[in-house]
Amino acid sequence: MKKTIIFGMLAILAIAIIVIIKTLTFDFQTKENINSKAMEHPTNKIALLRLSQAIQIPTVSAVNYEETNFKPFDDFKTFLQEAYPQVYESLDVTTINTYGLVFHWKGKDSTKKPLLFLSHYDVVPINNFDFDANPVPKEAIVELSTTSTPLANYQEGWEGYPFSGDIKNGRIYGRGTIDMKSMLISIMEAADTLLAKGYVPNQDIYFAFGQDEEVSGRHGAVKIAEYFNNKGIRFDAVYDEGGFVTSPKSVLPQVDKAIALIGVAEKGFLTLEIKVNGTGGHSSMPPTKGSLVLAAEIIDKLNTEQMPATLIPPIENFLHNIGGAMDFKSRMAISNKWLLGSALLKSLSKNPGSNALIRTTTAITMAHSSDAPNVLSASTEITVNFRILQGNTVEDVLNHAKKICQGYDVEFNVVSAREPSHLSSHTSEQFKKLEQTIAVNYPNAIITPYLTIAGTDAYKYELVSDNVFRFMPIEINQYEQRQIHNDNESITIDNYMRMINHFKLLMQQ
Repeated sequence: MKKTIIFGMLAILAIAIIVIIKTLTFDFQTKENINSKAMEHPTNKIALLRLSQAIQIPTVSAVNYEETNFKPFDDFKTFLQEAYPQVYESLDVTTINTYGLVFHWKGKDSTKKPLLFLSHYDVVPINNFDFDANPVPKEAIVELSTTSTPLANYQEGWEGYPFSGDIKNGRIYGRGTIDMKSMLISIMEAADTLLAKGYVPNQDIYFAFGQDEEVSGRHGAVKIAEYFNNKGIRFDAVYDEGGFVTSPKSVLPQVDKAIALIGVAEKGFLTLEIKVNGTGGHSSMPPTKGSLVLAAEIIDKLNTEQMPATLIPPIENFLHNIGGAMDFKSRMAISNKWLLGSALLKSLSKNPGSNALIRTTTAITMAHSSDAPNVLSASTEITVNFRILQGNTVEDVLNHAKKICQGYDVEFNVVSAREPSHLSSHTSEQFKKLEQTIAVNYPNAIITPYLTIAGTDAYKYELVSDNVFRFMPIEINQYEQRQIHNDNESITIDNYMRMINHFKLLMQQ
């Protein structure tokens, strides 16, 4: 008995020594001489005014495409042509499905695979703003004397008109300043600047701007990708939105460094309606469990019996890249997954942001039962949105939901579904070129592959490229991230200037 205890203690000691050694010797990626802040560029007033003009055009897309007010989209197309005559004169411009825009910049070597830069010019609707009481301002505010500071709180309400394009406080304000007219205008500004210098790219370059990304991209990006595919064009790399440079502590509290997150994949999704059948009737004689109570039980099971957590390759690489900037406890878990893997996953599961990186998530988004307070509905409908991690399929998730609903009288209706994207290599030459470009403007950031949680147009272009990267070259904190699709959307002038420079560098690779 005594020997057994001694052997047990020695085994524990040996394991502890191994864990410590592996933690201290683990090959975490380190960035030497990391700067304290991002690169700064001179303010280009003309570029600012053109972005302001773009924001003032309310190109709001509608879920039902035919219900879209296309007048602003026509206005935006006209604005681009008038604002960038040199681009329109020097590049071949093709219109796809009336509002999709494709620009072709011919390079020196047509044998090389071309590059493709994506953006979209539709924006989401405005909520919580009284347009009747706040008419369109006669002109945008243009005030360049102040510099910006990072937001320190969540924004509630609009300070001005949502499509004002106001330039003040070191920022440009209005819907689309982050998502994502700023990226589209930055691409145009970069091309315009290079054309003015007589630059000819080494390989062909294409721009593709969709008009309905916010409502699925079926009429924009899908049609444009099909156009490229039908012409037999394969791209060396595709660049779209999806990741950012996140300010220190805004992704993980224990990482006091900026992190440039390059999306090398995006999750799939399944939106599922579950109709739960029960006993209906008058509320004065309720059954033990009506359809709403049964639906509540299913909701609870869906919420608690989540799909299993796992580390997919880009997230493992992400942890290796940022691990060196984390505390000892975190480094120990990352470097000893053979022993502490389950503890690591449990820890990551506690935060909604990191939890979304390690599993297919379940969100119960809608429920409907009776339309009257004294009526028991014979059925209750619930809507569930799953975001599907690589390694899972739509069928896997549907089977998971069916298993949870066993024993209940239910009917399933798949509203929409899409498989997860493929993984673009983070060891490829194309990824390294993007990494090098980011490092010029963001010498303050750890650069790492990442998983894009939300959907983008980039997914559609996997049809024509193996290297699809999702990254918007701006640095934002958690408060600024919350502005996306939200109140008081704005982008700093510094971020906008860096974005223009980023695309100039990428176009000159």
